[in-house]
Amino acid sequence: MPAAAPEEVVQACRTLGFGGALIAPAHQAAWLAAVSPDPEARRAGRVDAVTFGGLTPQGTFAHADALSDALSSSDYAARGAALLVLGQQTGDLLLAAPLTRLGFSQIALAAHSAPEAEKVLRDLPVGPRYFPVSRRDGSVQALAERSDLIVLTSGELPPRLLQPYHTLLDLTGQVQAGGSGATVLDLEHLGAHHLTRQLSHATGQRLNAPEVAGAARVLRGEAG
Repeated sequence: MPAAAPEEVVQACRTLGFGGALIAPAHQAAWLAAVSPDPEARRAGRVDAVTFGGLTPQGTFAHADALSDALSSSDYAARGAALLVLGQQTGDLLLAAPLTRLGFSQIALAAHSAPEAEKVLRDLPVGPRYFPVSRRDGSVQALAERSDLIVLTSGELPPRLLQPYHTLLDLTGQVQAGGSGATVLDLEHLGAHHLTRQLSHATGQRLNAPEVAGAARVLRGEAG
């Protein structure tokens, strides 16, 4: 569909009887104003799936919960563990927000400034101990040493941060664990979980990740 004028695309889709739409990453921010966003979409500032049923088109950001699905399906034991989320902006950290509902006891949030990290707290559940800090703060290293899972949502991983007892979830796709000995979680199935969530919102049909794995690879350009 045309990349410009999402409001016109929405109207055309409704006229033609489309049930929903999946929004490509490059256009997700522009579509936020063209639909009625749910809380996940408002927090992320973008929309990746839309349903045209009802009086107004409803948008969501399905990627957030898909990340939680992928971690849960990996059998990672989150309950009682300590989590460190590294990003730059509030929006980066919010990509990992659904993970905070999996039972972590301690959660550190590192952004380019402490106030930027503190903005995330209003969208997180009560219960865990939170430590919002600046990435430049020396306490990041100490928090990392007490963490079990490290999630990188944007930017670079600080040198010598990873230790053999760490598990790394890299959303940037740029990190090489090297000789740290850390375990790197395989995100191979994240695309399938994401597509499942998108289709569920756009069509109302609930599918399982294995059923859409092939389609997810095609959408990522990994298969013909």
